Amino acid sequence: MTTKKLLAASVHVYTSIGAVLAFVAALAILRGDVALLLVMFWLAVFVDSTDGVLARRFDVANVLPGFNGRRLDDIIDYITYAFLPAVALVRFEVLPEAWQWVAALLPLASAYGFSQELAKTEESFVGFPSYWNVVFLYLYVLNLPTAWVIAILVGLVVLVFVPIRYLYPSHTRWMQGVTIAATCVYGVVVSAICLYPDAPWAGSVAAISLIYPAYYAGASLWHHRQAVRHERATLNTIL
Repeated sequence: MTTKKLLAASVHVYTSIGAVLAFVAALAILRGDVALLLVMFWLAVFVDSTDGVLARRFDVANVLPGFNGRRLDDIIDYITYAFLPAVALVRFEVLPEAWQWVAALLPLASAYGFSQELAKTEESFVGFPSYWNVVFLYLYVLNLPTAWVIAILVGLVVLVFVPIRYLYPSHTRWMQGVTIAATCVYGVVVSAICLYPDAPWAGSVAAISLIYPAYYAGASLWHHRQAVRHERATLNTIL
């Protein structure tokens, strides 16, 4: 095996670590260990955020064209971003028994989202990008009233089907430096919450950290507006 192929294969192995993290996360759910679950979610996000950069760096798609790394990535993401968080909502009683059926909407909506040909563009996620692992973190730590929990979950489920373009931090060039810097700081803060989700300070830190999701949502709406304007201008030029 040539050096290029070895490096490309190593990237696929790195992506596959996400499957191991998903397995450990499932065990954490069975054992009721929310800290371990959240740490696995955090590590899964880290792997998912970095494997694409490595794949492009080593031109994996062209060096190993017979292996679809994007499909592997999507399978692992669906498990760690949608399916397991839905189960966790029930296991850790974030949803009361009478409303546990709402959790099933998450993997159902995400199955649609992941299956769309235009779920991603060169610079955007299209529709709410199934960050259910992050949503679970906040709902668990903040211990919100049931009505708020249901409203948030149902609202985000609906947004999966609304073709708003969301920032894709490693791809969206607009404000990319600011977004990546903010994401790194946010990742450090969230790692502390994941390690100590039941600490007395966890709720306060989680509430403050919502500054980043607020930035992400606002920046995504502005990015969507710019993308739509650009597409309309391009279409008018062609016509």
